[in-house]
Amino acid sequence: MSHDLFNLTGRVALVSGAAQGLGRAMALALAEFGADLVLADLNEAGIAKTAETIKGLGRRALPVRCNVSEPDQIRPMFERIDREFGRIDFLANVAGEGILGKPEEISLADVEQCWRNLVLGRFCMCQEAGRRMLKQGRGSIVNIGSIASQSALGRGHIAYSMAMGAVIQMTRELSTEWSSAGVRVNSILPAQVTNPSLQKRMDADPTLKDQWLKGIPAGRMGEPNDIQGLAVFLASDASSWITGAIIPMDGGNVAMNAGGTRRYL
Repeated sequence: MSHDLFNLTGRVALVSGAAQGLGRAMALALAEFGADLVLADLNEAGIAKTAETIKGLGRRALPVRCNVSEPDQIRPMFERIDREFGRIDFLANVAGEGILGKPEEISLADVEQCWRNLVLGRFCMCQEAGRRMLKQGRGSIVNIGSIASQSALGRGHIAYSMAMGAVIQMTRELSTEWSSAGVRVNSILPAQVTNPSLQKRMDADPTLKDQWLKGIPAGRMGEPNDIQGLAVFLASDASSWITGAIIPMDGGNVAMNAGGTRRYL
C-alpha cells in the first residue's frame, strides 16, 4: 500500500479550536503529513504557539482569531483563506463551548447560546467550506461531536446533548447532499478526553473521573493525541469512500451496555 494515500502535501486545512486539546493535536498531525494550516481560536497566544510549531515542520500556518459562534467573524476568515491560500481542502469543526444547567433551571438564553456555539456556527463553517469545496470538486469535513449525541449523560448536559444531536444529523444531511460532488462529511464522537476544562471539572468533583472510567472498557481517559491518526485518515485519500460516518472515539464507551463491566478489573 502506498503511503501517498495519507499524503496531504499541497492541501489546506482549517482547524477550529487549534490553541489546545483536540484541535491542536489535529492541526499538528495534519501538518506532519504535509498540509498547510489555518488555525482558528479565541486564544491568540495558543494559536500563535501552534502556528510556531507547524512552521517548524516546514508548513505554512495562519493563526486567525475567530469566535466560531459568530457568522460575521466566520465569513471574513474564509475570505482571508481565499486571498492567502486560494483553496480549502479539509475543515475540522472542533471549537464550541457547551453550557451546563439542570433542565428545569437552565435559561433559554443559555440554551440558545449553546446552540449558537455548537450548531449554528458549525453549520456556517460547513456552508462556507462546502461552497468552496463544491467548486473544487473535492474536500473533506469533520465535525467533532460527542457520545452525548448517542446516549444521555445527565448532570445538566441537556443543552449540550441536544446541540450535539443536531451536529450528528447535520453531518448526515450534508454528506447526503454533497458526497456525489466529491465533498465528504463525517463526525467523530469523543468520550471524555483530558483537557483544561475537563480537568477543572474533575478538580471540582473528584468523583467524576471514577464515574467516567466505569463506562470506558479501555480503562483510561482519552488524550488529545488519540485523534491524530483518525484526523489524517479522514483528511486524506485513504478515506475517499467514507462519508456520513459517525465514528466513536471513546475507548469502547458507546459499545458497552450500562450494566456491563470490564473483564479485567
